[in-house]
Amino acid sequence: IGELILPGARFPLQMAQDPDVGSNSLLSYQLTENPSFKLEVKESQDGSRQPELVLEAALDREKQSSFQMVLTAMDGGSPARSGTVQIRINVTDANDNAPVFSKSTYEARVRENVPTGSLVLQVRATDADAGSNGRVSYSFSNVPDAVLAVFSIDGDRGDIRNVGILDFELRNKYTFAVEATDGGGLNGHCKVYIEITDENDNAPEITTLSVSSSVPEDAPPGTVVALIKVRDRDSGENGKVWCELEGESPLSIVASSGSSYKVPELVLEEALDREKQSSFQMVLTAMDGGSPARSGTVQIRINVTDANDNAPVFSKSTYEARVRENVPTGSLVLQVRATDADAGSNGRISYS
Repeated sequence: IGELILPGARFPLQMAQDPDVGSNSLLSYQLTENPSFKLEVKESQDGSRQPELVLEAALDREKQSSFQMVLTAMDGGSPARSGTVQIRINVTDANDNAPVFSKSTYEARVRENVPTGSLVLQVRATDADAGSNGRVSYSFSNVPDAVLAVFSIDGDRGDIRNVGILDFELRNKYTFAVEATDGGGLNGHCKVYIEITDENDNAPEITTLSVSSSVPEDAPPGTVVALIKVRDRDSGENGKVWCELEGESPLSIVASSGSSYKVPELVLEEALDREKQSSFQMVLTAMDGGSPARSGTVQIRINVTDANDNAPVFSKSTYEARVRENVPTGSLVLQVRATDADAGSNGRISYS
């Protein structure tokens, strides 16, 4: 009997036969108690008694898939005699149950650098129906192309795997729906939430926002020589950056915001003297807090330009010469010589 048969349905049973006549012939039927069926007897004009099973309560195969009953036929003799027959009723399935997921929301966390094809999570749905009505297949439900580009689902097992590269810096959260459909077309839904966790897969990037390639030697300490931008696309400790200068340098690093080395300033730490050193070659290194740490570097060259901070100096403080009194006019008597440590026009000397 199909489980969707409505209460009140009648099912005729085979009549019992009794060769006796009169009061010794068939008199009545009895049915063992059960929760869904009752027995009614229909009497015909010829006096025959037709037993019928009548469905009293709705059937549910998922709660009870079969019924065992005993039908007893009794005659009217004394003593009474009876016969019995076993009745077995099998309830056939109807697709009256949709698939149900074990959770309404599934959550998973996965590292951004997991290999392609890794199992991210498994969704699971069950269907109380039988046969094809209870077989469940899985699929994505109206998900955007961005999800299809990185995730796939096994239609039979409900396994969700990554088919594309996961990149925390591009997208760190995915939310989408999964549908479970049975063989009769009924379906259920669940939500999937996947969080991508950061890995230290990005080195700090250094960009020179502004730099004074030439610094006058009389620039006072504290002068900002260069403004640098440091960027690390990772998050947390992986994205924290520290900077240091390598090489002989009159500069120091100062965090421009007072609390971050994301935009450090290179500041003149001590007085310059072009006459001692006219240029400086340095390497700025930015390191992150990952384990192992990643780093980025940039080379910085500073040329020290001249300031007129040196007066001409004669080679002697006193020059002496002896000359005959009758030398021709215009004769060279002596030559004085002065030098100036400055450069360019600051170092060109005129005499008077």
